[in-house]
Amino acid sequence: MASYREIVTKAVIGKGKKHFTTKSTVTPEVMPSTILGCWVINHTFNGYRQNNNIVIEGSYDVNIWYSCLDDTKTEVVRHSDTYKEIVQAPNINDSVITDNEEIIIRSLNQPSCVKTEIENGKINYVIEKDLGIEIVGDTKFRIETSDDEDAWEEIEDAIDEEKLENTIDEEVKEEFLD
Repeated sequence: MASYREIVTKAVIGKGKKHFTTKSTVTPEVMPSTILGCWVINHTFNGYRQNNNIVIEGSYDVNIWYSCLDDTKTEVVRHSDTYKEIVQAPNINDSVITDNEEIIIRSLNQPSCVKTEIENGKINYVIEKDLGIEIVGDTKFRIETSDDEDAWEEIEDAIDEEKLENTIDEEVKEEFLD
C-alpha cells in the first residue's frame, strides 16, 4: 500500500515577463540636424512587492549621437532616465503572495532605443525593454512513497594496513623475484 509524504521547500511560485515601452524627450544644447545613433547603457533595477503588485524601479543612461550646424559637426547628448513600473504579481497554483517571498527581476531584453525623431529642436526617443519577474517562496507538495524499504548495503570495514602487508608478504613467492 502506498503512503504519502509532504515536502516543504523554496520554489518559484510565480513567474512572468512583460514588455515595456517608454517615450522620452531631451533638449540638446546645440540644435540637431540628423540623428546618427542612440545607445542605452548602465541599466540597473530592483523589484519589491506592494500589495498584490510587483514594483520595479530602475534607471539607465541614454546617449544620442547627432549632427548639427547643417551636418558639419557632431555632438552627443547624455540623459539619465529613471522608471517605476507596477505590474500584477504572477502566480502559480493560486499561491498567496506574502512578505516572505523573494522577488527576482531579470532583464530579458536590455533597454534599447527603437525610434528617434527631431521635433522643434528637441529629440524624442522611444526605449523598449523586456523584464522577467520570479517570485520565490515556500511551497508544499506531496509525493507517493512505497512501504517497501530500500535494501541495506553491507558496509565493509576499512582495510587494516598491517593485515594487508602480511597478506602480500605471504602471497609473494621469493623464487619469482630473481
